[in-house]
Amino acid sequence: MITVKKWEACLETAASLLYPPRCPVCDRLLGMGMQRMCPACRRRVHYLSGSLCCRCGKKLSDCEAEYCGDCRRGQHVFTAGRALYEYEDIAPALYRFKYGGCREYADFFGRELAGQLGAYIRSLVPDGLVPIPMYPAKERRRGYNQAGLLARALGRELELPVYPKLVARNRNTRPLKNLNCEERVNNLKKAFNLAQNGVKLKTIILVDDIYTTGSTMDQVSAVLLAGGCERVYFVTLAVGAGV
Repeated sequence: MITVKKWEACLETAASLLYPPRCPVCDRLLGMGMQRMCPACRRRVHYLSGSLCCRCGKKLSDCEAEYCGDCRRGQHVFTAGRALYEYEDIAPALYRFKYGGCREYADFFGRELAGQLGAYIRSLVPDGLVPIPMYPAKERRRGYNQAGLLARALGRELELPVYPKLVARNRNTRPLKNLNCEERVNNLKKAFNLAQNGVKLKTIILVDDIYTTGSTMDQVSAVLLAGGCERVYFVTLAVGAGV
């Protein structure tokens, strides 16, 4: 009798023969029997480790004790969060995942997050995962929300419920990458709202691809806290430098 797991393994093998897997970091074809990341990228890409900011999880410089400069300058709404990689190590893969239609990266990144940050996530005893929402028209054009795919993959790995419709993005905001901190905050004001009346979840973990200054996390956290949530954390694939 073929079990579900054996059937899924057979399908995965057949798919890999028809569509040879590529390394999500360098996009080169992977040889048979290789892991999901090629050996060269596995050696080059490093997980965030060492002295990390107690609030946002960024690497601390030698002159910083507990909090990074961004967190010392501003009071965040979220409780705390962690990221998996430094942005520079994984930037090409994030770009293909976000803009290049590489939805299949979600499963790989979900396993990576679960493997490296699973203990941290479980220690928070979350009631569920909430992906950062996209503006509906933008999501229709792209065909998917990378944060939603990532949250579902992570939820499967850790057996946590995912609530992709709990928060809605009601304004098509400007891209954040070219804005300074103050512009980011103003750009995101009133951009999110609860799509459901009342939040019965007490501890929520937000999921996104990258954390930079925390403006997005703060705005979504404020909406959730105002709706009845008690604690909001976050996990992201990468963390970038603040502006």
